[in-house]
Amino acid sequence: MRNTTPAKTMQQLMCAAGLVLMAGESSAQSTATSPAATSAQACTANGKSQAPSQVLSAQQQAILPIAAFAAAGDMERLTSSLQAGLEAGLSISDIREVLVQLYAYAGFPRSLNALNTFMQLLHQREKSGIVDAPGCAPSRAIAQGDALRAAGRANQTQLAGAPVQGPLFDFAPAIGEYLQSHLFGAIFERDNLDGHSRELPTVGMLSALAGAPNRSCNRISASA
Repeated sequence: MRNTTPAKTMQQLMCAAGLVLMAGESSAQSTATSPAATSAQACTANGKSQAPSQVLSAQQQAILPIAAFAAAGDMERLTSSLQAGLEAGLSISDIREVLVQLYAYAGFPRSLNALNTFMQLLHQREKSGIVDAPGCAPSRAIAQGDALRAAGRANQTQLAGAPVQGPLFDFAPAIGEYLQSHLFGAIFERDNLDGHSRELPTVGMLSALAGAPNRSCNRISASA
């Protein structure tokens, strides 16, 4: 089984990791005060909250290749990355949240394929007697309708540093609604993966998508 990351992908992931590290305390503070994290810090497998950090934890580092290989549809490398992520301490719910988030960037087929691959790996590990931490569900109910879009708009503005608007959204207002209601609303409001950790799969996914890698470093810097 191949276990090496292509040089171009690794370069993008290292760029993402470096920017997160350089973001330091300001990035951690941004995460701590984001709308998706106001009620409580992210829930971990042992039921304790996980405070934002100035450095990438082993678990956060493991998120990047999982997201990249899932977005690329590379199931062989994804399986290796999923295994490494579980061994690094990611819970089942941590990884599941990343793979669900994938649909917003790479589409439902890639997300469903990645989730199926993860299920198969968990089944194999269970048969081998390995017990993986289940993780946590979101701590609160997700808003619906106008309240959901308002929450998504707040999350989007927090991450971008200013309201997101322009000719593209005037031309196709539906895409702005979908971004705010689906991605920054329904997904980012799920606080069982903290906001800082949700930015990492975004960068990993963009690094693997044709035409998107040049924007991935800019994406993570928005959270600083």
